[in-house]
Formats: sequence, structure tokens, C-alpha cells
Amino acid sequence: MSRDIPERGQPGVSDSEGIDALVAQAASGDEKAWAELIGQYSRRVYALSRSRLHDPHIAEEITQSVFVTVFQQLTSGRYQAENKFEAWLFRIAMNRVRDHVRRTSRLPSHVSEKAILEARSSNEWYQNGDETDRLRGAIQTLPESDQEILMLRHQAGMEFKAISSVLDEPVGTLLARHHRALGKLRKLLDPASVTENAS
Repeated sequence: MSRDIPERGQPGVSDSEGIDALVAQAASGDEKAWAELIGQYSRRVYALSRSRLHDPHIAEEITQSVFVTVFQQLTSGRYQAENKFEAWLFRIAMNRVRDHVRRTSRLPSHVSEKAILEARSSNEWYQNGDETDRLRGAIQTLPESDQEILMLRHQAGMEFKAISSVLDEPVGTLLARHHRALGKLRKLLDPASVTENAS
């Protein structure tokens, strides 16, 4: 990915109408529009992939793979997600991440909250890591569904309405899931909070 890609929040196309126009231009073969589209989203796709997979090289490969698929869909006329490009893009990214996790993970797909809390005292990430390592390690011990909602909200920078389109769940359900996931993280990262709540 180019180092010149603009960060989220910098000037550029961000509203859905502008994105749809940009997508249409890219689909017609406009190289400048395609470059701008990549600039709008590649960092966010990469951040989402890396936060889940913890490997910059694999995250880079997945990001490239996602945009190859996007390019193929757009230029072949198979793209059918008008007004929902962002949700469509991140659904592709999430599926690639899930596929990689399924191929490589030997861990159970769900971890109980008790096991999550016990992991705090036994894992190296909690004992020896800096703040960023501790956060990443804690997120990694959460169930996949919790990791996904945190990734989409905080790594991909998506609004809950867009996440709703990606995960096909009501916004209210996602808000509740997000709140619970953050609560689990607090328990992992702040042992005192567990003791205080129990007393």
C-alpha cells in the first residue's frame, strides 16, 4: 500500500453519494478514481485485518486480495451494492479474515467468560506486555463475535449502521454486543474492577 494514502478524516470523498459516484467512475476504468477509492479504504481494511490476525504481512496480503476482488467485481459489472459500498467492502474483508482464521486456528470458536478471566493470569501478554500488547492480547482471547464488533467499530472506523449491514444484525443488538465486549476487555485489563464488582 502507498504511504501517500490519506488518513481517515482527511479531505476526500466520504459521503455515500460521493462514494457511489467514485465507484461508478472506477468501474468505468477511471484510474484516478480507483486510486482514490483505494486511498479512502485501504488503511481501514489493513487495520481491521492486522488487528485480528496480528501479522502485518498477512494483513497486507488480505488487503491486496480484497481490493483485487473489488476491482474484479466493479470492472466486470457484477457489483450490485449501490449505496452500500462500504458495507460490501468490509463484508469481503471480514470473510477473508474469517477464512484465514478458520484455516489456521486450533482454538475453539467460543471462549467462556470464566476462561477469559483466567487467561489474564496465565498469558504472557498480560504479565509482560506494554499497553498496546496487553490490549491486543486481551482482544485475542475474546470470542470471535466480540472481536469482530470491536474490529469493525474501532479498527475499520465504521458507524453502527454500516456494521449492521455487514453483520446483518439490528443496530440495537450491535450496540449491546459492543457494550458487553468492552466490559469483558475492562475485566481483562483491570483486575481491580472485577474485585470491586464482586464485593
